Amino acid sequence: MDGQHHVVIVGGGFAGLHAAKRLGRAGCRVTLLDKRNFQLFQPLLYQVATGAIPPGDIAIPHRVVLRRQRNVTCLTSTVYELDPATRSLRHEHGELRYDTLIVATGVKHHYFGRDSWRQFAPGLKTVEHAIEIRRKLFQAFERAEATADPAERARLMSFVIVGAGPTGVELAGAIGELAHKTMVKDFRNIDPRQARILLVEGAPHVLPVYDARLRAAAQRHLEELGVTVRTGTRVEELGPDFVRMRCGPDVETVEAATILWAAGVRASYFGEILAERTGVLLDRGGRVKVEPDCSLPGYPDIFVIGDLARLTDARGREVPGLAPAAIQQGRYVADVIRARLRGRATVRPFRYRDLGSMAVIGMNRAVGDLRVVKVSGISAWLIWAFVHVMSLIDAEQRVRVFLQWSWKYFTRKEGDRLITGAPPQTRALRLALKRDAAAS
Repeated sequence: MDGQHHVVIVGGGFAGLHAAKRLGRAGCRVTLLDKRNFQLFQPLLYQVATGAIPPGDIAIPHRVVLRRQRNVTCLTSTVYELDPATRSLRHEHGELRYDTLIVATGVKHHYFGRDSWRQFAPGLKTVEHAIEIRRKLFQAFERAEATADPAERARLMSFVIVGAGPTGVELAGAIGELAHKTMVKDFRNIDPRQARILLVEGAPHVLPVYDARLRAAAQRHLEELGVTVRTGTRVEELGPDFVRMRCGPDVETVEAATILWAAGVRASYFGEILAERTGVLLDRGGRVKVEPDCSLPGYPDIFVIGDLARLTDARGREVPGLAPAAIQQGRYVADVIRARLRGRATVRPFRYRDLGSMAVIGMNRAVGDLRVVKVSGISAWLIWAFVHVMSLIDAEQRVRVFLQWSWKYFTRKEGDRLITGAPPQTRALRLALKRDAAAS
C-alpha cells in the first residue's frame, strides 16, 4: 500500500468525483478531500430554492458513490496550504503527501468588489444557499398574508434577481411559476399573482451567450410568467430591502424584501494558493491557466480541472465552466494519470465535446442550443428534463427526481415549501420579548 502512487484530489464536485471514479482499480491510491461530504448536482439547485424538490434528491455522499472503489479514501476536510517542493498539502485535520495532485475546487459568487452585498443578496451555489433562499421566498409570502399595510405588502411581494444568465433566468422563471401557477389558491388575503418579479441584467439581452432567437424566446417565456425584464441596467447599490439601479441616465430605487444574486462567479480561494506557491497565472476571474493536458505549467504532477481551470482545448476553443465540461476533464485527467502509470509519457491534449446548453424558464418552457438544432418551448423542456435526470450520478436519485417532477407536472403542487430556520429578526424579537417580560 505504501509503495503505491498516491493521487490526491481536492474538491468533490463534478470534475473531482468523476476523476476519482475513473481512477478506481487503476493501480494507485486515491484520497478525495472536500469541505463537504457530498456531491451536489448544482444545475438543479434552483429547484431546491423554490421548493420543487428536497435537497437530498440532488445530493449524495462521496463515499456512497465511491463505495466500490476500494482504493479511494474520502476525507471531509478543508485544504488550506500547499508545498509543491515536498509534494505535500495541509488540511484542517492533518497533512498529506501526494505523487499527483488534482485540484477541482470550483467557483464562488463574485460581487465585483462589493462583498458587503453578500449579506443582503444571497447567491445560489450550495445547499445552505438554496435553503436560505427558500426560507426568504416563502417567508415573504407568509408575511404579506399577515400584514394589512399595502406598502409593506408590496415590499414583501417584490423580488429582484440580479443577473440574467442561466441561473438568474431559471430562478426568475421558477418564482414566476410559483406566484402565477402553483400558489394561486393557497392564500386568503393576498393574490400571489400580484407579486412583482424583477430580473435585472447589465447586458443588452437575457442569456447573453445564446443566439437572438433563443434570447427572445426566453424573454417571452419570462414575461408570460409575470417577470419584468430590465436589460442594459446595472445595480449601483443594494441593501437589506432595496436595490438602486441605473439604465443610461435614469436611476431607480426598488424596495424589495427578497434580493437574489446571480450576476457572476469567481474562482475559489485555492486558485490564489496555487498562484502564490507555483507562480501560475490567473485570469481576471481568478481561474488558473493550465496546459492543454490540464496540468500546471512547470508542474506536470499538478492538474487543475473544472470551473477553476482556464483551458483552451485541442481545437483552440476555450472550455466553458459547465458541468459536462467538468465531467469530461475529470475523466480525461484520470486517463492521463493511468497512461503515465503504464509508462506512456505523452497523451493527446484535452478536447471538449460540446453537447450544447439549455435553460429552463418554467413548466413546459425552456430554450436550448443543442449545436445541431435550436429548440424552445415544451420540446426544449422535455429534452432538458430528460438530460438532467439522466445526468444525476446515482440511479436512486434519478428515480426520486423523476417521480417528483411527474407528480408536480400532473398536480401542479410543489413538493417542499417548508420554511426552516428562524430568521435573525425572529430571534431578536424573542430576546426582546423575554427582556420585556423580565423587566415587568
